[in-house]
Formats: sequence, C-alpha cells, structure tokens
Amino acid sequence: MFKHILVPTDGSDLSQKAIDGAIGLARSLGARLTAYACLPQYPYASFSEVVIEPPVDFQVRSEHEARLHLRQIEDAARLAGIACESQTSVHPAPYLGIIEAAEHGGCDLIFMASHGRRGLGSLLIGSETQRVLTHTKVPVIVYR
Repeated sequence: MFKHILVPTDGSDLSQKAIDGAIGLARSLGARLTAYACLPQYPYASFSEVVIEPPVDFQVRSEHEARLHLRQIEDAARLAGIACESQTSVHPAPYLGIIEAAEHGGCDLIFMASHGRRGLGSLLIGSETQRVLTHTKVPVIVYR
C-alpha cells in the first residue's frame, strides 16, 4: 500500500486535522511522512516605490513561520513513532510546490485538507487542493 505520505500544511486548523489523520494512517500502514510547507514568493516588485517589508525580512519571517508549522508535525509524528522529515520550497502557487515535493520526494500519497469552499466562492478563490487533484498523478486523500 502507501509507504511515503506527503502532508502539506499552511498552519490552519484544517491542516492540523489533516495532520492528525495522516499520522493515524501512517501508523496503521507503517508508512513514513514528509511534512511540507510552501513558502510564498516576495510579494513586492523590486522596482516598486513602496516596500512594506524588506525582502530579507520577509524571507526570514516566512521561513520561521513554516518551520513552526513543520515542527508541530515532526513532534506529533515522533510521539506516534512515525518517521518524519520536513521540506520547504518557494513557489508562486502552493499546489506547484506540493506536487513537486511529492514527485521529487518519491511520495506515493498526498494527504491534505480542503477548506471546503463551494459555489461561487470556490470558483473565484479557487482551491489549492483542487489544483493538486487536477495536476498530479500521485494519489491524493482529501481529509475533512
């Protein structure tokens, strides 16, 4: 069955629920986890007259926040006796990073949350989960 599960997180409560589910699945299958966080690209143009946050500060802050979220997964996995490693990357859209992490990491399953937007909201805002589902060949479990 599945031996290597990618668990993306954005630090939300829904992500935390998916993490708990992924750890339970990994424990029952004897699988290992890779925790993943996509770091945002610097949102301001280099030629912009107004810079809210210097690029280096933005990068340090983003990496620190991601590290906190990933550490929660690592700690929970360790308590459950599950092998877990962490990974980050920078992408313009999180779904691209999730797919890349799964494919390059040799993951045979992506286990992720869905924010459950429906109707017009899902059309306008979109869903990273939906994008992962439509662009990857790796199996995906959507946990709610």
